[in-house]
Formats: sequence, C-alpha cells, structure tokens
Amino acid sequence: MQNFVYLVGDPVARQYQDHVGGSLASWGMPGRIPGIEELLTRVPAKVYVHKAEREFLPGLGSDLVKVDNHDTLDVGRLKLTFLHTPGHTPGSQCFLVDGRLISGDTLFIGSCGRTDLPGSDPGEMYYSLTQRLGALPDDTLLFPGHNYGGSSSTIGAEKRENPFMRFASLGDFLRVMGGGRSVAP
Repeated sequence: MQNFVYLVGDPVARQYQDHVGGSLASWGMPGRIPGIEELLTRVPAKVYVHKAEREFLPGLGSDLVKVDNHDTLDVGRLKLTFLHTPGHTPGSQCFLVDGRLISGDTLFIGSCGRTDLPGSDPGEMYYSLTQRLGALPDDTLLFPGHNYGGSSSTIGAEKRENPFMRFASLGDFLRVMGGGRSVAP
C-alpha cells in the first residue's frame, strides 16, 4: 500500500513559505501520520482534526484545533473547507480546496475506506459517499489517501465507475460493506 501526503499552500503568501503553519489530520491515530509527533516537537504548528477524532489523539497536546463540517481555513489566498465524511472513522474528513478534494481514507480510486474497524459505520460511509461527496461538482479533482487504484481522478469519474458510489440503496451497500451494522439513519 502506498500512502499519499499532500501539501497545501499559497506560494504568494509569505507566512507559509518558510515554515509549517498546520497539519490536517484525517484519521484517529497519531502514529498513522508519519512523523507528525516529531515534527510538532520541533515546529509549533496547529493540528486540525474533526471534533469526533479529538479523543483518539491524546498525545498531540493542546495544539489541536477541533473543526466541524464546512468549517474553513484560510491558507494565504486559498480557502480550505473541511468536509466531515464519517464511515471509516467517526471523525473522518476530507479537505476541499480550489476544486480539489483530498479524500483521505473516505474515497479511493475505484473503492472506499474500510468500515470494519472500531468506530467504523458502513451506513455513515454510504451517506458520506453518496450525499456529501456525490454532491460535489463532477469536475472536482480527487486525490485519495492511498494508492489502491491510481493517484487522482474526478468525482464525476468515480460516480460513473466506482462501485461504492453506485449502489442504488443503503440496504444494498450494507449487504456488501457491513452486514447491516449501522447506526446511520
């Protein structure tokens, strides 16, 4: 499995040229973000996590910034929007910036994140894929967290070709993903 790491910045904004201004955490274990703990001992930086993930990150201290769905962060002239996409974990989130979606462990090229982990919910994953991400414009560029089928795509291509975004009903999705285990509506 190849992991992807993305840097978001505005090259014109001086305050972001020479240092790390923050890290965007999209899953609930500090060790899953390679080097983040060491980086934070050397460079004071805020770590932005969905509020549902906070309890899973006790080792990162008080520099955690809890965010919610549709909160925004200005990075120079860019506006980053946090999209809460539960399913893989309760606090899974994607980052939308300038027509580009960094999807973490929610959506992959041709697949989606696992829903068999503690805290996972296949029903929430279904709604995250079909309602939240499926509502994005088709030309939104997609950059997943892992290379399970490629390094980039578009939301439109995934809606047409990704079987996990094409299920006709929650029941069909649950039969494949979770055997009916869901707390989602």
